[in-house]
Amino acid sequence: MPILPKLVDAPTLAEHLGDDRLRIIDSSIAFLPGEPDEREVYEREHLPGAAFADLRGAFSDPDSEHSFTNPSPERFAAAIGALGVGPGTHVVVYAQGWPIWATRLWWLLHLNGFDDVSVLDGGLAAWRAAGLPLSDAPSTYPPATFVPRPRPQLLAPLQEVEAIAASDGAATCLVNALPETIFRGEEPATDGRYGRIPGSVSGPWTNLADLETGVFRPLEEQRAYHASIGALDGGRPVVAYCGGGVSATLNLFSLWLLGVDDARLYDGSLSEWLSDPSRPVALG
Repeated sequence: MPILPKLVDAPTLAEHLGDDRLRIIDSSIAFLPGEPDEREVYEREHLPGAAFADLRGAFSDPDSEHSFTNPSPERFAAAIGALGVGPGTHVVVYAQGWPIWATRLWWLLHLNGFDDVSVLDGGLAAWRAAGLPLSDAPSTYPPATFVPRPRPQLLAPLQEVEAIAASDGAATCLVNALPETIFRGEEPATDGRYGRIPGSVSGPWTNLADLETGVFRPLEEQRAYHASIGALDGGRPVVAYCGGGVSATLNLFSLWLLGVDDARLYDGSLSEWLSDPSRPVALG
């Protein structure tokens, strides 16, 4: 039984800090120009006892030409086991910036069959706002043996997304989790390239969680938003994508909060789709 809810607030997490089953993990990424290195930020301050997950390195496929590509189950198991995650543990993941970095690690755990996971609502900023202590002390957990139980059915491969695009999304709710301006092609989606996959609907992750605070919107607001874009139509599968397979994991986590556990990620997202100029794009 999970010891914490899927989305946990700072005071509730603070009450459980002494639980030996708890594994708190900082999965922050420095993404915007001028931001300090994420490991440096982690070393400067983090939640008491928190370990650091290197999403760029250990938790990505080193042979992929795209950033943040899903690693093999074996590579993931080694990386997460080194952080102390194994049988009988409960993970709380958080980020120091946008919550998409926390939901990316949640999704990797979910993909590999591990669901005793919570995301800290509002991340480190919410912890600080609650007046709770931070630490700069090095933190590790005893290594554990993580046995992956892959769920490949949670991935939408390129060939299937090509078929969805060819049908203009007739039978699948294909959700673009990027901002509206990128969806419309007014700003580049990735590496200076513009456009979206044909048949997509716009579902920016910022309609589910606040961009500035990282706090998720009330559950009923999330439900209403998913319903408004067709992501809760019974029997119609959902595939989410973004620029590089990170932002869309927040949409998938939100659906998981609502009890939808079969929505899928197109992990290659626009980094892969737009790398081939022969693939169609939609604008406007």
